[in-house]
This record gives sequence, C-alpha cells and structure tokens, in this order.
Amino acid sequence: MTSVEKVQNEIVEELSLFSDWMEKYEYLIELGKDEINFDKKFMKDEFLINGCQSKVWLYAKENNSKISFHAYSDAIMTKGIIALLIKVFSNQSPDDIINAKLDFIDKIGLKNHLSATRANGLMSMIKQIKIYAIGFKEKNG
Repeated sequence: MTSVEKVQNEIVEELSLFSDWMEKYEYLIELGKDEINFDKKFMKDEFLINGCQSKVWLYAKENNSKISFHAYSDAIMTKGIIALLIKVFSNQSPDDIINAKLDFIDKIGLKNHLSATRANGLMSMIKQIKIYAIGFKEKNG
C-alpha cells in the first residue's frame, strides 16, 4: 500500500466517525479555518486554479523527490477541501501522485454532497496537483 492510499484510508476512517453530512461539512469547515502556511507572494494569477468557483491558489515545491503542496482559498469550505487534498498528496513522490486512485472521495461521499460547481472545482484542484507531479517527474527525467 502506498502512503497515498494509507492517508486516504485514514481520512475515510476519520470521517466515518461522523453520523451525517452536516458533521462532515463542519469538519471540512474546521479544516478550512486552520491556519495555512501560505506565502502571499504566490497569490498571483499563475498559481490560480481555473475551474473553481472560489479563488484557489496552489503551488508546489520538490524536496528529496517528494512534492509538498501549499494552497489558499478565499472561501472557507473550499479551503477545507484543498486542505484535505494537500493532506493526501503532500510529501509524496511524483509517481505516487500521478498513479493515485482517489477512492476516498467516493468512499466519504464528498463528490455526491458538493454542488456541481464545487465538484468541478474539486476535479480542477486534483488535475492541477497531478499536473505539478507530471512537471516534476519530467524535470527530473
């Protein structure tokens, strides 16, 4: 099991403790309220994710063949969703990110409980994370 799968399983287990979706929304909102270490110099159009209803900035750094992601959103719920994705993908190798099967999104029912525009935004965030991973993989040969 890759560590991407392991983190996903931990999230599924953690969210299974909540009895209904209102509690899961509260959890995402709380994640969004957590202070995110995001350097404001990355709040530029080049780091903005297209396809999100809210503004979401994402940048990535590579260190020792592992990628760390940093993101910020102007909407608290979106901030919670991107925080969840960062939890899954940060400190993983480009290959693990590229090949990740994101079962946890369906297992926790996230996609089914988002509006169409938020679900599209979620897919745009995942796409951008994978694009970063492909870029780092190609850069490293």
